[in-house]
Amino acid sequence: MDKRFEKYKGIHPGVVLERELKKRSLKQRPFALSVAEHPQTFNAIARGKRGISTALALKIEKELGLEEGTLVLLQAYYDIRMEKEKWERAKPDLSLLRKSLFWDADIDRIDWNKHYKAVIQRVFERGNEQEKNELVRFYGEELVQSALNTGRTPRSFHIPGASK
Repeated sequence: MDKRFEKYKGIHPGVVLERELKKRSLKQRPFALSVAEHPQTFNAIARGKRGISTALALKIEKELGLEEGTLVLLQAYYDIRMEKEKWERAKPDLSLLRKSLFWDADIDRIDWNKHYKAVIQRVFERGNEQEKNELVRFYGEELVQSALNTGRTPRSFHIPGASK
């Protein structure tokens, strides 16, 4: 990978490409046509809305005189970053939740998305402020409030940090 692009690891390659085109005073549409790509597709890539294929990356790198594989590697690093972020969002920070709250289940095997209502209701009934705050961070204030309002009995829990 071209050394000047090392600092962009984890950033969408389209963003880097757009900066490179601006630096060289090249317009997107004519450049897209010069590499035989639809301008709309090229624009979606440049805005970070679409990934870049290996074939297109090679054409762009050749046209711009970049080291072969630079954009593909940037796409790979971006994909890795997105996947890691998805993993991090998959469950709350378990170090902040007492296992005793989930005495009847293996806390490591709970499907946090499928059973969100039961989890939220249990933590807001029996949990401390730190545990409640973690669920608000993980699920979001709106989903927590919704889960608390759909229980069998009306609940009026205060969500930490929520406006009254």
